Amino acid sequence: MPKPKLISFNLCPFVQRSVITMKVKKIDCDVTYIDLANKPEWFLKISPFGKVPVVQIGEDVLFESAVINEYLDETTPPSLHPSTAIEKAKNRAWIEFGSGLIMSMFQWSIAENLERYDKTYQAYLDNLKKLEDQLGDGPYFNGDAFSLVDAAYAPLWQRQAILDDALTGNVLSQFPKIQKWSSHLLQMPEVTQSVIPHFKDVFLAYIRAKDGIMAHHLSAVTA
Repeated sequence: MPKPKLISFNLCPFVQRSVITMKVKKIDCDVTYIDLANKPEWFLKISPFGKVPVVQIGEDVLFESAVINEYLDETTPPSLHPSTAIEKAKNRAWIEFGSGLIMSMFQWSIAENLERYDKTYQAYLDNLKKLEDQLGDGPYFNGDAFSLVDAAYAPLWQRQAILDDALTGNVLSQFPKIQKWSSHLLQMPEVTQSVIPHFKDVFLAYIRAKDGIMAHHLSAVTA
């Protein structure tokens, strides 16, 4: 396989999914960061929706993190999917569910008024409960083996850990199985090394710049 070129935005959790997958599979990759507010012309020519992640592999271009990860998994054994078709399908469904959870967290973090803040937070908690009910004893989603589901959720848990620390709370304490899973993933070097230097500061600065309810909470805590 030609050396992949991953095009990213420095805070994108979906790009991070692919970075984690590449690190777990020991795939050498070049990462190029772009400014999504000022997208270069060359990027717009290869990205159908003008979104990241995009991976260039030789003359070919792939987009959507789940699709990229499926390709990486198929072309670099051993697989990070379960062995049976039904379990693979279930894993793919929970990866998609994780994408929705990432967006739920994002909507909560930028909510511009208290009503919206409370509503998005409750929706986030409700979906975390659904996920909690699917988990076994761990330490990974499928038990003993790391899978693409773990790569899909690790960026979410990393951001939640940062928010819990910054807001002096612990959202995941309400969900002991998720908390155990999260703690295990966040100790993996493939996860900790999958983001830019000073990621925590950049992430919190991004939320503060949105000037929503959470930004005000962050200011109150750090004041």
